[in-house]
Amino acid sequence: QVQLVESGGGLVQPGGSLRLSCVASGFTFSRYAMSWYRQAPGKERELVARITNTGESTNYADSVKGRFTISRDNARNTAYLQMNSLKPEDTAVYTCKAAIGFWGQGTQVTVSS
Repeated sequence: QVQLVESGGGLVQPGGSLRLSCVASGFTFSRYAMSWYRQAPGKERELVARITNTGESTNYADSVKGRFTISRDNARNTAYLQMNSLKPEDTAVYTCKAAIGFWGQGTQVTVSS
């Protein structure tokens, strides 16, 4: 059974940091690119960051470049999203996705003072 389980979300003040984790099971994690998406209330879901299966290449939305870092540990079947210098507009539900087509359940990130 395929599972993607996110964790690490929460409430943080503007300028703060969070690290999201996405633990995968039920498929060969190291074979697939991984992505993080987010969806804010009333807005469409957007791609935040993507990493290739080996971790050699990454891509970011312009809105998070220089602030967010996607990474992965294939030995732990885990993808990460390090989020620094958080802004209120980063508030959203963050969800990981495996390129094979599986989605996690999402984790809420709220940036507010």
